[in-house]
Amino acid sequence: MTERSGIIAAGNMLVDHVHQIVQWPQRGWLAEIVHSERSTGGAPLNVLLTLAKMHVGLPLQAVGLVGDDHDGDYIMAMLDQYHVNRQHVHRTTFAPTSMSQVMTDPDGQRTFFHSPGANRLLDLPAFDRLESSFKIFHLGYLLLLDSLDMEDAEYGTRSARLLAMMTQQGYETSLDLVSRQGDPRYRPMVLPALRWLDYLVINELEAGEFSGLEIRHLNGAPHIENIAQAATLLLESGVKQRVVIHCPEGAWGVEKGKEGMWVPSFMLARNEIIGSVGAGDAFCAGILYGCHEKWSLADSLKLAHACARSNLLCANAIDGAKTLTELQSFISEQS
Repeated sequence: MTERSGIIAAGNMLVDHVHQIVQWPQRGWLAEIVHSERSTGGAPLNVLLTLAKMHVGLPLQAVGLVGDDHDGDYIMAMLDQYHVNRQHVHRTTFAPTSMSQVMTDPDGQRTFFHSPGANRLLDLPAFDRLESSFKIFHLGYLLLLDSLDMEDAEYGTRSARLLAMMTQQGYETSLDLVSRQGDPRYRPMVLPALRWLDYLVINELEAGEFSGLEIRHLNGAPHIENIAQAATLLLESGVKQRVVIHCPEGAWGVEKGKEGMWVPSFMLARNEIIGSVGAGDAFCAGILYGCHEKWSLADSLKLAHACARSNLLCANAIDGAKTLTELQSFISEQS
């Protein structure tokens, strides 16, 4: 039997209209935009295009739904440019391509104004007859895919049913969430999916919303003990292989039956950060590559941090991505 190879990434596909602003204005006042650009966004596109730019030679496939409009044309062209299979990226006339207006302030912090568009319509039929030769199926973002977030009488949610289908078809499965503060759906929406997951890669905000734990100390430092506790809770709730929780200072990773570990980030000075759009997805791409290649957790976390650091040096989610050779050279230099 031929060993599976390659990564499928599915879910939110959108276009980010990224703007750098002088400062965040008070309500009712004007702020100047000093630079604007367009880029692809959303978990599947950010992960796949980061992996494509790493030049690792893995088969890559996208699954999603875009509108029959100029933004949809742009997404299709970007997938073609980076040689990502788009056979299962469908188009609809019932909704426009999802998009976000992203405001990035001088500190690199981003604020999103999001229009869900076609992503709301993505549902189970879009996942029929996927290629069985691929190894990992990654879905993002839960809580931002309206049709898949609906209740399911048997599995709890339609996204849990989808992940069960992928598991039963032999894929290793991975999930990412969206950061939505105070959303009461975190536990009821996430819990049903966990038992069908091999990998869960989320940020500190999402971990805090799910676990109810304080993820930072009063002085602002990451509360590593609580981050570790949240990761263990997620693992005990059903994730089969790895849980990773990341924040700007570092990441905690834990594997089934093993001790967890904290690996610090490759830090940047504040004035070096151009933007943070897609940094979490770049981090996820590094983790997924490590999982695919059966790297150790420590090496996977270092690669993920290097991917995220490269992302922070550019305004959009893709331009900062480096080749695997460049990333490994950087990691060796830091060591």
